[in-house]
Amino acid sequence: MEPLTINRKESRLRVAPEWADVCFTCGTCAGGCPITGIDGMDPRKAVRMAALGLDQELIDSRFPWICTLCGRCEYACPQGVEILKMLRRARGLRERDKVPGPIHKGVVMDLERGNNLGIPKDDFLFLLADLSKEMDEDDGLPGFYAPVDKKGANILVTVNSKEPFGEPDDMKFWWKIFYAAREDWTVPSEQWEGVNWGLFSGDDESMKTLVGRIVEHLERLECKTLLLPE
Repeated sequence: MEPLTINRKESRLRVAPEWADVCFTCGTCAGGCPITGIDGMDPRKAVRMAALGLDQELIDSRFPWICTLCGRCEYACPQGVEILKMLRRARGLRERDKVPGPIHKGVVMDLERGNNLGIPKDDFLFLLADLSKEMDEDDGLPGFYAPVDKKGANILVTVNSKEPFGEPDDMKFWWKIFYAAREDWTVPSEQWEGVNWGLFSGDDESMKTLVGRIVEHLERLECKTLLLPE
């Protein structure tokens, strides 16, 4: 009599092949997850779906996107299952035009125009000059200016595009610290975005491109330190 064999389902989401054997289905991960129960899902169910080869069902679900990747599930797991890698991979396997919300659009905008919201260079530089004038005249910081493309500065500062777009005064908090500390800093005139939505959307190639731009700024301007205020 021929021995009975069971073919294990292949999974694109299972980061480690032994998951199906090591996961206890104990639910410890689900107990620590702030979104457990939404859409009837939790991290334990997501891991079992990956272990059983139900890739597309998980990829097409909302769960990988409403997950904040906070890591509480993975921290609590007694078996060390790499849940965050699995969920981020699920994001990456979603068709780009089906990525929810503005995330994919922001990635495309950043690649094409240098920041997630597509703020033109001239508008950005005008805003920096205008805010600098306010700091000098109204905020009691005589001689203040926002240095742009300053070669040899100690700190290269990136910017979250939502600040120049809708909350420009938020940038002043860092600037006041720099002024008080007499810090040597600068901000790039182009491709200054500090929020890499390629990371959040699982788009590794775009993420690498956007990181590479910041590295190029550091090398070109010979800065020693990178600040990501985001």
